[in-house]
Amino acid sequence: MEFQLTGNNTQAAPPRAMAWIVAVIVAATVAGLNALVWFALNQPLAAPAPPSRISGMAYNAFGRWDNPLLGRLPNAASIEQDLAMVATLTGQLRTYSASEFPDLPRLAQAHGIRITQGVWLDTRAANNQREIAAAIDAAQKHPNVQRIMAGNETQLHRTVPPQQLYATLDHLRRNVRVPVSTAEPWHVWLSQPELAKHVDFITVHLLPYWEGQPIEAALDHAMARLEDVRKRFPGRLVVIGEVGWPSRGDAVGDAVASTLNQARFTREFLARAPREGALDYFLMEAVDQPWKRSTEGRVGAHWGVWNAAREAKFNWHGPLLRDPFWVRKAVASSALGFVGALAAWLAWPRFRRRARVLMAVVAQGVATTTTLLLSLPLLDYLRNVEAAAWLLLVPAVALMAALVLVHVVEFAEMFWSQHLQARQAERPWVGQDDQAPFVSVHLACSNEPPAMVIATLNSLLALDWPAFEVIVVDNNTRDEACWRPLQAQVERWQAQHPALAHRLKFIHLPTWPGFKAGALNVALEASDARTQWVAVVDADYVVDPAWLRQLGGWFEVPDVGVVQSPQAHRDWQHQSLARMMNWEYDGFFRIGMHHRHERNAIIQHGTMTIVRARALRDVGAWSVASVCEDSELGLRLLAQGLRVLYVDRVFGTGLVPHDFDAYARQRKRWATGAMQILKTHARSLFGASGLSLAQRYHFVAGWLPWLGDAMHWVFTLAAVAWSLAMLLAPGVFALPVATFAAPVVAYFVGRALLVPLLYRRNVPCSIVDVLGATAAGMALSHAVARGVLAGLVRTRSTFEITRKAGTPAVNPDPVRQERWLLIALAACGAALAIRADAPSASLAGWLAVLALQAVPYLMALLCQHLGAAAHRPVLPHIKSASAPEGEA
Repeated sequence: MEFQLTGNNTQAAPPRAMAWIVAVIVAATVAGLNALVWFALNQPLAAPAPPSRISGMAYNAFGRWDNPLLGRLPNAASIEQDLAMVATLTGQLRTYSASEFPDLPRLAQAHGIRITQGVWLDTRAANNQREIAAAIDAAQKHPNVQRIMAGNETQLHRTVPPQQLYATLDHLRRNVRVPVSTAEPWHVWLSQPELAKHVDFITVHLLPYWEGQPIEAALDHAMARLEDVRKRFPGRLVVIGEVGWPSRGDAVGDAVASTLNQARFTREFLARAPREGALDYFLMEAVDQPWKRSTEGRVGAHWGVWNAAREAKFNWHGPLLRDPFWVRKAVASSALGFVGALAAWLAWPRFRRRARVLMAVVAQGVATTTTLLLSLPLLDYLRNVEAAAWLLLVPAVALMAALVLVHVVEFAEMFWSQHLQARQAERPWVGQDDQAPFVSVHLACSNEPPAMVIATLNSLLALDWPAFEVIVVDNNTRDEACWRPLQAQVERWQAQHPALAHRLKFIHLPTWPGFKAGALNVALEASDARTQWVAVVDADYVVDPAWLRQLGGWFEVPDVGVVQSPQAHRDWQHQSLARMMNWEYDGFFRIGMHHRHERNAIIQHGTMTIVRARALRDVGAWSVASVCEDSELGLRLLAQGLRVLYVDRVFGTGLVPHDFDAYARQRKRWATGAMQILKTHARSLFGASGLSLAQRYHFVAGWLPWLGDAMHWVFTLAAVAWSLAMLLAPGVFALPVATFAAPVVAYFVGRALLVPLLYRRNVPCSIVDVLGATAAGMALSHAVARGVLAGLVRTRSTFEITRKAGTPAVNPDPVRQERWLLIALAACGAALAIRADAPSASLAGWLAVLALQAVPYLMALLCQHLGAAAHRPVLPHIKSASAPEGEA
């Protein structure tokens, strides 16, 4: 869909056939490159072929949703299917419990499978006795039970005292006719040689992953440790009770858990085993055990050569693949990316080709990231709470993807802004003065410092325009020290200029509903009957006398409803926070407003705006239900097919907010008003209305970052809650997969790159000022989040005046909530780092998420500190050659 400004509205023109052909070629190329990247990263790797039959496999019968800790056991039918499957590779299984599956030996015998019967020993005495009795019974009843393995790493984990284990082993050896052993890692046998006196053979675990061995050296390391045990116990039979590698999980040192590494280690070991003297071993393990996440972490679920769905993870013969599912992912991500790239290319035909190529590439990147995230449940065995978190993450990622695309669209147009076609310059009024339209200038104020408002009045009365009036409406000001001086000043001026006394009116409303809109409606009703234009100025603005004359010519164009000039500021150069705020505001007016103006979709702001009086009255005047009456009015005027023009020349300057509290309260009000507009005008934005597709896009896309701030707040609370849950209930809550952090990190990094680049291209400030503006914008995140939630949830809101010009603070600690959120995030991160057994990718990813979540709150504290310390030196500044000092 092509977005372009034609006539009095934005129209959608059908792209030509050639445009479609080029778009398809570009989208197909980008999707093809994505597929090539997948292909390049998944080149087949050669590996030795294993023997057709292997010595044995460790086996647990639990399926995807079974859990012995919760008493959920598999049925006989599922065990039968497992036994038929493993019988294709081996004729020997090692089990871990005798009492959980007493019928397993009988079922295995039917498949010709020999059993090394496990006996699970731990701190539960009654359970231990039950296990011992079940093992003795199995050995006596089933001839295929050929060995007993009593205890699994009980000495490593110190779950059974040595003397108790010795007694158990001796008891079993006296009561069964088959050999008895216990299983421990190699180093336990070397450090506890007394154990060998109580077993008939030595069972050693060789798991180089846990020792942090790189895959290239892992097999040699394992064989060397096996030789160490053999030398320590010459003449004794040494059985490898477990040998293998996990397919997923966090890295341990140089050991990386992956499907490729599991396949490589397994096949290399199986090919080498016959050369090591006919090793007696059990491959770790037959089938993935998702329940082990509770006891061994994420990696515990991924030791099987079959996954929990009983699908082979890798090829036993032929080349190995890094990701067995890469073709499916490549196809899915390329198809999704093709659609996104095609839409990006067609939707913005006037963008430069390099800009549209960038958008197509980013669309493909978003598609690939989305595919990877959506595939996580297929790879990791998410528990219920994790699955719920993943489901909550999906809409968050969707919002994040939309935010990325919105930012990239703005970047693509404004970084290469030379092709902008809707830039408008001044259009002076050239008619005769006696024919000049009458202008009613409205100034609403409430509890404002009198000297500030008087300065604004003096500038307005000096306007170079033959026919105008100024109406001051002071509403809801109880303090006479604020409004009485204004009234007195108006009366003095009228007395000094009797011939022009009609030009200045003062209205005081002790109590009046409707916020600023209510006051402006009173001014509208009090306007001279000749009024053709209504001009609105904030109470702190000093206005250029040429304002009306330089822009008035635009109203000779019939469909122009509003002419807007920038919201700019003065007296900000000598205070750090004021400087940061100024440039943060300026970024929107130098970048965002031009981006929106290309498609007649600017945000009308309530100062330095000139509105056609007839249009204002036709749409019902200012809305008293909104705390952002200016933006709301602009949307209604656009829906009537009128043009809202933006002329980027400063004709008036106001004051930045007095401190960070005032700054945050103002932005909170704007966010609240935006959500009110979104709810009130949902039909216009999403249903049938006079708004074009491009206008709808800009209004919704313009508010998406604020919705992102609300999501940031929600995610912060969720991250703190999840971190506390991991600390308090580690068996239930685990570190999220590192991939979960990727979208958050990518979004922050992307913003960190795009914003400075756009500023440097479009805003006349130094790099230090760019960083300051970025910090100021980030500091508002929590205030915006509160505003969004208030606008979405509440039916009524309070209009908060933005304090300026030294007005006293109303909140002694405006960043209290940000401080507590920062402390909570920092404390959770520190506690998790301290509690961690070893560094891991998941831990690093989660700590990165917590750190990035904390940045806006840290910036809020910084801005509050700078505002409170106004006497400190200003930020370094490089004066721009393209704009005079003080122009914003």
